[in-house]
Parts: sequence; structure tokens; C-alpha cells
Amino acid sequence: MAIDRRHFLIGTALALSANTRAFAGVLAPDDGEDVRGDLIAACRRPDGSYSVVVLTLDGTIVRELPLKGRGHDIAYDRPSGWAVVFARRPGSFALAFDVNNRREPILFAPPSNRHLYGHGTFSADGRLLYATEHDNETRAGLIGVYNATAGFKRIGEIPTYGIGPHEAILLADGKTLAIANGGIETHVETGRQKLNVDSMEPSLAFVDATTGDLLAQHKQARDVHKLSIRHVAADGQGRVWFGAQWEGEAAETPELVGYAGLDTPVRILESDIPMGAALAGYIGAVAISGDKRVLAASAPRAGRIVYVDTEQARVIGDTQLMDSCGLTSISQKEFAMSSGMGVLRSEQPDHTHLTTASFPGWAFDNHLRLIT
Repeated sequence: MAIDRRHFLIGTALALSANTRAFAGVLAPDDGEDVRGDLIAACRRPDGSYSVVVLTLDGTIVRELPLKGRGHDIAYDRPSGWAVVFARRPGSFALAFDVNNRREPILFAPPSNRHLYGHGTFSADGRLLYATEHDNETRAGLIGVYNATAGFKRIGEIPTYGIGPHEAILLADGKTLAIANGGIETHVETGRQKLNVDSMEPSLAFVDATTGDLLAQHKQARDVHKLSIRHVAADGQGRVWFGAQWEGEAAETPELVGYAGLDTPVRILESDIPMGAALAGYIGAVAISGDKRVLAASAPRAGRIVYVDTEQARVIGDTQLMDSCGLTSISQKEFAMSSGMGVLRSEQPDHTHLTTASFPGWAFDNHLRLIT
């Protein structure tokens, strides 16, 4: 059902004024106030409703906007100040808002025969938003293209050359999209049910964002075709690292982290001690450090975050945080992480602890986005 934007904005204002101050540490800024925060996250509130929050590392929520359903990842364009939170797959809404609180939020949606996969990224100049989508008729993966300068109107689409595109990132050249085709088919009529596990073909596709041309595509080997490529981050050597989720038998769980490049086929990272099963076959998010040398990969079902040296392609350590999934780099060598238990923490890969903040009754969703 389509949502009337005017009614949504009125509802947002009422929800903020009536409910937001009821939670400790939550601030609802006055109109026009220049709000500052460090991170953005989608979350479930203590009353069971959903929202997206702007928060600081020391544990203060400085802004909150209610969502009609569960949110997932956030795309952010620093120069314009626009942030977009996407509905969790198979979602039908996205909310754009100005992190500086100077413009009204904009609620928008894909066409009725499309659904969202929860991720997106801005073009290098911030004028376009690319969102991972699914064609409900052909079951093909798509990148929906939205005009960020005209109310996020959908202006086109390009193929992902696979099924179930999840996360997509824009590479440093400003024109190439790296797209994680998870290979898993879903449909709005069956929700999150996985419809093709036995025949799934995950791949990492490199696509020209301007023309839609396929530049390169690397598929998983046949013996690990159930290893769904879901989340991606680029290092400083032109390689795209991915975190995967295993859809096969638990006893056969392979390693879950790997990389590929335009001219480099998929390589699954091997560890001295097999880690796939220990990570419960599930990587929920990945992030690259500011210096592009360390990858962090979260395994929320195992309550662990693994650190990988991208230059040496080896695991260099891990840390524990129950139900931790959200990850983002906050400096050259530091990461922030969030959990479904309402914990926000920052640390260095050598386990040097920086900060911890707790939000009792709250549950952060799978992803974090850095603002500052």
C-alpha cells in the first residue's frame, strides 16, 4: 500500500514529540537545529516499533525518525548530508533524511513490481542513489537508479547479472559498482523464504554504473555454490572483499571471507584453524579500516568479529560481542560495532578498547554508517 508522504511527515512529527523523549538519552532537536552525531543505525525500539537513529560514540541518540517497518542498511553522502535507510528485504520503502536536519525527510519506494534488498550507495557526485532491487516478475537482480536532487525519483535501472543482489558499493574510480549477487531468490508473496537454494549461483559482479555494462563477474566454485556472497568492502589494492553466508549443511560449512577483483577470480580466505563452522556459517557485515589494510567481518550468530590483514590475506585476530553485526570504520585503525542487544562499542583490531555504550531494551539492526 502506498503511503501518503504528507501523512507520514505529520506522523513522524507527532511520534517524535510524543514518544522520543520518553527514552533516556534520546533527544528530539528543535526544527532547524544543526544536529551532530557520529553514526547512523536502524533499530528496534523498546516498544517494538522501528526507527533510524543518529547517535554519538559516547552513547547519546541525538535524532530519531520512526520507520514503518524494519530498516537495514544506510547509504550516506557526506557533501549533501543526505542519508537513506532501506527496508530489510524484501522491502518496499526507503527513507531519505538530512543528517543536519535542514530539510524534510522524503519517503520513497520502488515500483510495485520490484522490492528492495536493503542496501544502496550514492554516486561519486551525490546526484544519484543506486539501490539493490529484485524484479518480482522475471526474478532478475537490478540496481534501481534514483535522482537524489529531485526527491529521489526513480529514473532508471541497470542489471546486476545475477539473482538476489544484496550489498553494492561504488569503487574508488567513481564509476564501477561492485555488486554482491547473493544468488538467493525471494519474492514479496513468500517473504524471506529462500526459493532456489539447490540451484543458487552467487557471484561478485563489476558493473559500469553509467552504461550498465558488465565489466567482470566471478562466481563461486560449484562445490561451494551455496556460499551466498552478501556484503562487500574494497581494500587499497583494488580488491573487493566479501563476507558470505552458508546455505548448505552445517557440517560442510566452508570459510566465509574472500575477495576478488576485476581481473582476479574469487579466492576464499583459508585459516590455520577452520573458522566457517565456528562463525556459525554467517557473516552479517564487513568494513574496511580507514587505511584500507584491515577488514572486519561480523558473525552475529557466533557473537564474534574477525579481523583480516588485507595485504597478507590472513586472519590476525577476533573479538567477542554477543549478537554483534553492525560494523563501520571510524578512523585509520579503529572500528565501531553494534549489537542486537543494544550495545555500541569501538575498538582497534589489537583489542584496544575505546568506548562502550549500552541502550537497554533497544536492538540495533545489522549495519552502521559513519557520519563524521
